[in-house]
Amino acid sequence: MNLLLDTHILIWALENNSQLTGNVRDIIIDGKNLVFVSSVSAWEISIKKSIGKLQAPDNLMEEIKQHRFTPLDINFKHSQLAGQLPYIHKDPFDRMLIAQAIIEKLILVTKDSFIPQYDVKVLKL
Repeated sequence: MNLLLDTHILIWALENNSQLTGNVRDIIIDGKNLVFVSSVSAWEISIKKSIGKLQAPDNLMEEIKQHRFTPLDINFKHSQLAGQLPYIHKDPFDRMLIAQAIIEKLILVTKDSFIPQYDVKVLKL
């Protein structure tokens, strides 16, 4: 499986948070699966950290590498599609994750109830 982690799932995976269910945790750590982390998640985390809404590691890139996650950069096609998606979800970070998952044919791992309303494969908690 090729997975893309929603930002909250990434944070939970890095923290080994109990909100990440055993089944999803097993899928994420299974070495047969490729797990991608979007640069939009790094952007979202850094913004929320700077305004005091979130605690996350200062060495995020190192943590991502230690967990064997693969960084996924934003490209022009991702950006275009994110802007063209139906306006179901208002969060621009999530819209970008949805666009990336669609274009890159990834399964988006999330707890977000709006995301499955899009034409995107989802692994929902």
